[in-house]
Amino acid sequence: MLLENYNRAPITFVAGEGCELIDESGERYLDCIGGIAVCALGHAHPAITAAVCEQAGTLVHASNLFGHEPASTLARELARRSGFERVFFCNSGTEANEAAIKLARKFAHRSGQHARKTILSCEGGFHGRTMGALAATANKAYHEGFDPLPGGFETVPFNDVAALDAAIGEHIAAFIVEPVQGENGVLPAAREFLQAARDLCTQRGALLMFDEVQCGMGRTGPLFAFEHFGVRPDVVTLAKALANGLPIGAMLLREQFASGLQPGDHGSTFGGSPLPCAASLAHLRVRDEIELETHVAVVSERLFSGLRALAQHYPQVYGEPRGLGLLAGIPVKAPHDAASIVERMRESAHVLVNKAGGNTIRFAPPLIITPSEVDRALAALEAAVPVSAPA
Repeated sequence: MLLENYNRAPITFVAGEGCELIDESGERYLDCIGGIAVCALGHAHPAITAAVCEQAGTLVHASNLFGHEPASTLARELARRSGFERVFFCNSGTEANEAAIKLARKFAHRSGQHARKTILSCEGGFHGRTMGALAATANKAYHEGFDPLPGGFETVPFNDVAALDAAIGEHIAAFIVEPVQGENGVLPAAREFLQAARDLCTQRGALLMFDEVQCGMGRTGPLFAFEHFGVRPDVVTLAKALANGLPIGAMLLREQFASGLQPGDHGSTFGGSPLPCAASLAHLRVRDEIELETHVAVVSERLFSGLRALAQHYPQVYGEPRGLGLLAGIPVKAPHDAASIVERMRESAHVLVNKAGGNTIRFAPPLIITPSEVDRALAALEAAVPVSAPA
């Protein structure tokens, strides 16, 4: 008996293939949420399957008391591709953000800057559900009933340069921000905001940390979202799509901050276990082989073009779409409800999307989605328009 802390749809999936999920009666569903931006290469990709099976036959776990493969290879590969020198592995996005929070505070402490204890984040952001990551998540709906949350956290409005300037003082250890706020309705950061964050953190001695748990790993096109914005942070957190469905998280950081966490400061029993690391390496190899960044650019333009057309054709129902790459959101205007449209798309067209913040329908399909599958999703979205809504 599973704890009923999820509002699950009345479907049980037993298999997956490419961009489709298959339920227990054999019905196929186009998965345009991709396990919540996880299954970048779709379901049951043969390269991922082969890598996991091969690794399972050699070494599944050895702990972090010893060096092991393929964790070392994956760390080197992520460092090479990102330009960061150090990598820490854990099991999820929230754990990666917890590690980043601890790194920022411990680095300030070890540097003799004992007043720097506060983590600054943005209103509308989402950084996870453990107590530290939750404290950095400025959304009261996630906080209710969990008080008292850990102290030492402050927030600023998203994309407000003046507020950020006023907030980053000598007490700020780090500023953590999502380049695209996924849970808040798919809201991209302004390039000027992230550039200002970089400049202010550099000038005032705070770490700049990008939470790319949802928007990283090619979701916006480039492998890392910071490449899209032309701003290099000090720390990047990853998870979700990294192992294409197996649990793994990672914190990438610049060498100059690596002394923040030393032996005994932080750890993870399963972090960087061989199985998810093998899957992650296979994911990166396939990405190169199929030129995934180019593909994402093409299908993203098709998706956004179709969403814009629907917003223009049904202005009483849909607002202007927003997002980057294959992380897209289309607002639903009151009195219409995004959840109802999501349900109609699932039941009538067998297309899976989900509702994000601000009454928004979110698309985060596998990055291998084809143009014809994009068209199928757009047709389902149009067919789900409430019958009472005039065109």
